[in-house]
Amino acid sequence: MADIKYYDVILKPVVTEKSMNAMAEKKYTFLVHPSATKSQIKEAVEKMFEGTKVAKVNTMNNDGKTKRRGMTFGKTAKTKKAIVQLTEESADIEIFEGL
Repeated sequence: MADIKYYDVILKPVVTEKSMNAMAEKKYTFLVHPSATKSQIKEAVEKMFEGTKVAKVNTMNNDGKTKRRGMTFGKTAKTKKAIVQLTEESADIEIFEGL
């Protein structure tokens, strides 16, 4: 496994209606590096967003979809999502700052 730095772990936030509703409960969804572990994700969130404290991290691996163009078949890239639950006393994350 390659040496992943904390700034390479989080790729981008997931901005959907479901993820926006979960922000009321201090749950934030990010696309992360496919080989990142839960402890690396926790460390990256706490370092990148000052004043946050992570309570737990849930991850899910999504396989690439099979796509077809003419008679040629291929697959899209695999992705990994992380749902990060913050503690009650931690500050909220402003995910729209860098967008």
